[in-house]
Amino acid sequence: SAGWTIVTSPRSSRLRDRGETQLDPEVENEVEIDGEGSITEITVGRNRRIREGKEAIKYDVEDIVKDPIHAVHSLSSTEYEERVASGIGHPELQHQHAMKAQKRQKFVDCLTAENVDIAVLRKLAWSGIPEELRPISWMLLLGYIPLSAATRNTVLSRKREEYENLVRLTFARGTEGLDQQIWHQIEIDVPRTRPGVRLWMERGTQRSLERILYVWAIRHPTSGYVQGINDLVTPFFQVFLGGYIDSEPSLFDPSLLPPTALNALEADCFWCLSRLLDGIQDNYISGQPGIHRSIRYLSGLVGRVDPPLSKHLQSQNVEFMQFAFRWMNCLLMRELSVRNTIRMWDTYLSEGSNAFSEFHIYVCCAFLTTWSEKLRAMDFQGIIMFLQSLPTQTWGDHEIEVLLAEAYVLSSVWHNAQSHILKGE
Repeated sequence: SAGWTIVTSPRSSRLRDRGETQLDPEVENEVEIDGEGSITEITVGRNRRIREGKEAIKYDVEDIVKDPIHAVHSLSSTEYEERVASGIGHPELQHQHAMKAQKRQKFVDCLTAENVDIAVLRKLAWSGIPEELRPISWMLLLGYIPLSAATRNTVLSRKREEYENLVRLTFARGTEGLDQQIWHQIEIDVPRTRPGVRLWMERGTQRSLERILYVWAIRHPTSGYVQGINDLVTPFFQVFLGGYIDSEPSLFDPSLLPPTALNALEADCFWCLSRLLDGIQDNYISGQPGIHRSIRYLSGLVGRVDPPLSKHLQSQNVEFMQFAFRWMNCLLMRELSVRNTIRMWDTYLSEGSNAFSEFHIYVCCAFLTTWSEKLRAMDFQGIIMFLQSLPTQTWGDHEIEVLLAEAYVLSSVWHNAQSHILKGE
């Protein structure tokens, strides 16, 4: 049509150089450019289309806002199979795609039932949730929305309205009417959240994050706002934003969403963060006893699981508090990408309400012992520097799944010995 240009590019180098998307260099790609030279859509091969700007917003976004289960129905199995069919001709890839399609269908069957069987959903979610089904799955696993389809949308609408009222009352006098000490700390921390990632540099994202954190803090005066809580919002924001767009959430400006979708996104993040923090509030009350207890258990656990590493850390005067405090406070989010964290949280949420306080310790143990051989060859300074900047940049689902499997084995073996380990017996 007039004003549009289709540019065929075998490698889409312009986009890759800008870091805006990663495309398969072996597949011919088409980049759609409007009359002003702005990229609005990318076609990868014949199947996957990555859109940008307002073009990325799903056509049925308003329906998804009203009823998150609509997202499950809106992507038919045929469309899904086409999206993953780029491996046709390669038997191994064909098998992988067939397995993905089967797994997705099991999720669809579970999620579309009149009453979702939470035990079945947890079992499915442990090994990872398909991206487009993650928003509704996380909401159900956290207990944010009812398992019964009959009451789900009414409850969801009421919770979103409740959050809007909280925001309206809290900010009725603008920022002048706020607790300035809490607000000042949030204003400092929000721009530091995932620095360099486009989504978290957008003004609209930062304003949403400020409101979520401040409203949570004043509703929880025992703990108030503690640095690190800002990180815990990011997986929810990215997952729920992804439910409204056909694009990479980390590259999207949420202010482009319709107001109804943006308000729903913010409210859902607030309530899900609240649910998560309810289970680990000991980590954030005065003195942060939950974190200290977790670190003490981690230290004892590593002593049982990897005695040579434990002895070497002691010989170098390395204390677990020096590196593991951040692992507990931010749930390893400073050590892993948001994408890695999201995959990890699929499993945490399927493990139940205690996973973020208990199963997480076994993940931290498996994480530390992953680097055992390297750490045992380092002195104090080398150990601390290495643990503050771990080489996980290239980690994908495979590495996370190996980590989770190792943590599960540790949990199975040592869970009943927790009190003995804490006592140093």
